Amino acid sequence: MRGAATVQRDFQEPARCRPDLVIGREEVFVQAREQLARGGSVLLHGAAGIGKSTVLRALATENAGAARTVLRCSATESESHLPFLALADLLGLVLDEVSGKLPPAQRTALESALTGRGESTLQRDGLALRLAVLSALRALAAEGPVLIVADDVQWLDSASAELLGFAARRLGETPVRMLCAVRTEGQEYDRHLRASPPDTLALRVNPLTRTQVSELLDHRGYTGLPRSTVRDIHRTSGGNPLFALELGRALSENPTPPRPGEPLPVPTSLRTLVLNRLGLLSDEARRTLLVASAGARPTPALLHAAGRENAEAETAQAAALGLLATEPEGPAVRFAHPLISAALYAEAPAHERRAAHAALSKAASDPIERARHLALATTGTDQKTANSLSEAASLARDRGAPSVAASLGLLAARHTPADGTPAPDERRLQAAEDAITAGELDLARDIARDVLTRAAVPADRVRAWMIVIDTAGHAMSEVDSVFPQALADAGDDPQLLALIHYQLTWRAVLVDGDFDQAREEAAHSAALAERAGDRYNELMALSFQAQIETLMGHPDAPATIKRALKEPQDPRVSCHHNGAGYSRFRWLIMSDQLAEARSTVTTLLREVQRRGSVESEVHFLRGVAETELRSGHCGRALDLARESLMMARDTGLGEVASAVLTSLCEASGGEVERALELAREAVSHAEENGDQMYLSRALAALGYAQLVAGDAEGTVRSLRRVRELEDGLGITDPARGRWQGDLAEALVQIGEVREAQDVIDVTREQALRLGRESVLAVLDRAEALVRARRGEHEAAVAQLTSVQDRLAKLGHGLEEARTAFALARLRTLPQALGFARPGGTPMPGPTSYDEAARLFRRCRALPWLRQVDAAAVPPAAEPEQPAPAPAADVLEGLASMERQVAALVMEGATNREIAARLFISVKTVEATLTRVYRKLGIRSRVDIVRLAAGRRTR
Repeated sequence: MRGAATVQRDFQEPARCRPDLVIGREEVFVQAREQLARGGSVLLHGAAGIGKSTVLRALATENAGAARTVLRCSATESESHLPFLALADLLGLVLDEVSGKLPPAQRTALESALTGRGESTLQRDGLALRLAVLSALRALAAEGPVLIVADDVQWLDSASAELLGFAARRLGETPVRMLCAVRTEGQEYDRHLRASPPDTLALRVNPLTRTQVSELLDHRGYTGLPRSTVRDIHRTSGGNPLFALELGRALSENPTPPRPGEPLPVPTSLRTLVLNRLGLLSDEARRTLLVASAGARPTPALLHAAGRENAEAETAQAAALGLLATEPEGPAVRFAHPLISAALYAEAPAHERRAAHAALSKAASDPIERARHLALATTGTDQKTANSLSEAASLARDRGAPSVAASLGLLAARHTPADGTPAPDERRLQAAEDAITAGELDLARDIARDVLTRAAVPADRVRAWMIVIDTAGHAMSEVDSVFPQALADAGDDPQLLALIHYQLTWRAVLVDGDFDQAREEAAHSAALAERAGDRYNELMALSFQAQIETLMGHPDAPATIKRALKEPQDPRVSCHHNGAGYSRFRWLIMSDQLAEARSTVTTLLREVQRRGSVESEVHFLRGVAETELRSGHCGRALDLARESLMMARDTGLGEVASAVLTSLCEASGGEVERALELAREAVSHAEENGDQMYLSRALAALGYAQLVAGDAEGTVRSLRRVRELEDGLGITDPARGRWQGDLAEALVQIGEVREAQDVIDVTREQALRLGRESVLAVLDRAEALVRARRGEHEAAVAQLTSVQDRLAKLGHGLEEARTAFALARLRTLPQALGFARPGGTPMPGPTSYDEAARLFRRCRALPWLRQVDAAAVPPAAEPEQPAPAPAADVLEGLASMERQVAALVMEGATNREIAARLFISVKTVEATLTRVYRKLGIRSRVDIVRLAAGRRTR
């Protein structure tokens, strides 16, 4: 009994781990403690048995008091194939606390994952579940700090690991710390670090020194060992404390100590030591432990159901030997170390392992676990087993665990007879598609390439080629050689050809930027799918065709949208973000039908929220925000845009698009600096991705933010690039980005009046052809500024008055307010500069900014309202300066805007008067004057006047 008691004490961790018991780990412990105290996270890594768990538990004990909530999980290898077991450990006990704080779709997803019950509305990508985990942690952290303690991270089931990493990367400043330990070889911890919060400190737990091994052995009661023996233990164990303790135990129990120089008379691996310990078990207890080692979450009840009638007594015997750890918080049967379970399983004869799995295939309650055990109990092919695995894969897919679905699908293919239905390769291709959904692109590509080496059925080959293309992502030029092979395999089968031409549509857009070619490919794909009776792919192709035609300003776009909306519809398409419903919304908002556009996209948003389709929800949130922005509801638009951006960053979907829209909303109703930051971020990402379409959108947002910030020259630089890009892409509908009026206005501000008129004329022709009324109104506003610049003030005022009325009737509230602002500035300008109408009568209409301020307040357009307030403040008096005639030769070296500003300074105009005269901000005037001073080698406005008089300053 003495030996049994010793084994029990050493295999199990002490009931309470104190820092002073973390022998040889003081430096690691201090570093980890300081990191946690700063609010950061820690990842401990090292070899099996190296002491990671001891350090982790000591740190957890010390830090638990500072956290309101401590979430724990400790996985085992046998659990790693089942989805969400670790998630259940972490969140199972707090589900009731957080579920009421989650949106309905997220709550349903989380409850379904944790309980395996209820009808799941998850889409295959499981985004609703990812967001649910993130939201749950945020909800817990809102009540106080959260500490997540996760041991043996390498054994986390893939679904839980993905969810935990997804949340960890997005928690930001949320008070959630993670304390994790992972078994690694060498320095292979990077992939686990990537799944941790960005501020995680990775600490390697290294082997113990000889002195530390000696201290450890003494602490555990193995005293009096000769120094040479301790040296041998250190060498043989490699400094691994678990191995060292086992060697020390074996030596202490050996009545005949080894002679000096002899090898230690004990095994040199933990596996062998464990197997020696198994010799103390009865045969029946050994079989019970084998069943437990094969199970995912063994409990006495499960062991009973698997035919182990004396499970309690036999597991108690194993626990007394230290092979099992007690579970005070639950009924699970847990091995003292994962290696014990692995060694026991590996040493069992194959027929005993199969028998254990056969028993568990009937006893397990989870259908996924039952299917896995059935597969491991079966040799060769078996249709029933294959069907069971295929059903389990479908269940995993519906639960939002595509990685698990892929592995089960591959098992199903392995057990499917050659003449089975579905065929083995068909199941492999389904597994590959699941792998794509899970982000395992290399696996998917390998499966598809493997199928292509032997597949003879055209449908299988084309499907495999489509997988190869899909795994290329946006880098479709890298798979150009695939298309001819896929077309050859498709032959004259219209359904297969439709799939290929749909992919060729994307290639035309992404690789060639050729919208005409893309439109032809989409139309051809739709026609082929219709001929094949494939309604799903017909509708997807028609929807894509409609989107392309809308961007092109093609007259057939409305008719194509009607075709895409014609019954019968496919529910997978109707609410898809690339479906006809969204295409119709885009057409409505571009056609100024704002009320109907809002109704359409709001309905779509509600439906995808009900279904839990997060990717489409991100798109439709942007759609609602854009509609609100166009309607002049800037505050509401900003709230929605920020929500969309948060979801996009949480999911990794549509980040550039959401950043672009949020930039527009920030510039209109929030903070201009934030708008500039987001737009520049979007430009950078689009340039890195080689995405010309979204680069033009991002630059348009940047140009608008620069205009609001008073940087007219920056606006011109950005929007000139947009004009060039969209000309190259063939985008002719000005309602797509609505940047043309901003470009014309900025060009007027920097004095490039001729180019401004050219932008207006070209865009007006396109807008007239398409009936884009709001675009025409904004162009007229810009043209009024051109007229004012040319001295046609009365005509400009009349034109702006008409524009304001037209925009109000169209419901474009923000553009209406901007026009009122321009009108107020124009009416104020002549009086401010001493101009009057012929006969001495003043300019008609009010000269205050009250109307513009009222409209901007109604829109909650705070950045614009700040401009109105600045313009309405009377300028500070400046000393009168003589106004000699401008000296053209002095100003010849200046740029156009610089010459105009300098000339007005020579006339005696103040900075505010110059800003009003040139339709620029006071900030732009000041920046321009700074450049003038530098170029002319002077220091002040007075020096400009002196130069004009021919007197240079010294």
